[in-house]
Amino acid sequence: MSNDDTPKNYITPTGWQALKDELYQLVNKERPEIVQIVNWAASNGDRSENGDYLYGKRRMREIDRRIRFLTKRLEAAQVVDPETREATDQVFFGATVGLLRGDGSEQTVKIVGIDEIDTGKNKISWISPLARSLLKAHEGDEVVLAGPEGKEIIEILSVEYIRID
Repeated sequence: MSNDDTPKNYITPTGWQALKDELYQLVNKERPEIVQIVNWAASNGDRSENGDYLYGKRRMREIDRRIRFLTKRLEAAQVVDPETREATDQVFFGATVGLLRGDGSEQTVKIVGIDEIDTGKNKISWISPLARSLLKAHEGDEVVLAGPEGKEIIEILSVEYIRID
């Protein structure tokens, strides 16, 4: 698969920094500590019943797998900063959108990358059904969200491009 075929990994600057920080932590702190434990445990002789050795090797594999994953995600990352976007009332990646849901409740969602999803903070992935129904619509538009309970009409109350933490 060439680089042109790699799916885009849109991400906000905050999300990109979080992935970078996690990678740094794993490479420079956690992995060296585990290597030290494994080497110490290996020097104690019989490895087949050595819990520190067995746990350390397993943890090292987990860390290495996560390092590879984060490295690939960062390589594919396309950072999109909502604060530098030209002002528009149209919904794109990075938008903070005020909604009037079909049940009459108001909700604010932030459209972020798949590595940044946090439903507790109303951060939804740009490929989620809700975000896909909102994308390219304008403030004041009504969109239809097809869900398990049927169709829901959602009105877009506001569209802002502000910092997403």
